[in-house]
Amino acid sequence: YPDHVLVEVDVSGSYSEAGNRGFQPLIRYISGNNASRQQIAMTAPVLQTPQAAGRQTVSFVMPASMDVASAPEPLDNEVRRHAVSAALVAALTFSGTTTAARFDEGAGRLLAAAAREGLETDGEVYFARYDPPWKPGFLRRNEVLIRVRE
Repeated sequence: YPDHVLVEVDVSGSYSEAGNRGFQPLIRYISGNNASRQQIAMTAPVLQTPQAAGRQTVSFVMPASMDVASAPEPLDNEVRRHAVSAALVAALTFSGTTTAARFDEGAGRLLAAAAREGLETDGEVYFARYDPPWKPGFLRRNEVLIRVRE
């Protein structure tokens, strides 16, 4: 994946609760709740990364034309901008709904495949949703991802 910029927020809760809680401040940010009052087009994917102690980081990927300096300053002190360096990433793609059970199952399959292929992983498994919730499940694209060393 190439260099990109995220806006992200850390939230508590189960997998689905955190996804919903994290989405709200991020959608407000791209809707103009930022220092420039700039509206930013919604991009895909929406990322979610489990953290310690029942916390999750939920992130929106900013348009490719933005870097950290051009992404407007958040007005919500819980929202932050984050530059991500280009990286090689192993991905397991699947369709359907996104539940904690499906994420856990996909994470296990991805880690097993990476080990089988002799890939050295770097960091934690995270999850990407590419489609809106109203899209029929069988048409949705989702991924379980982990960085790997080149």
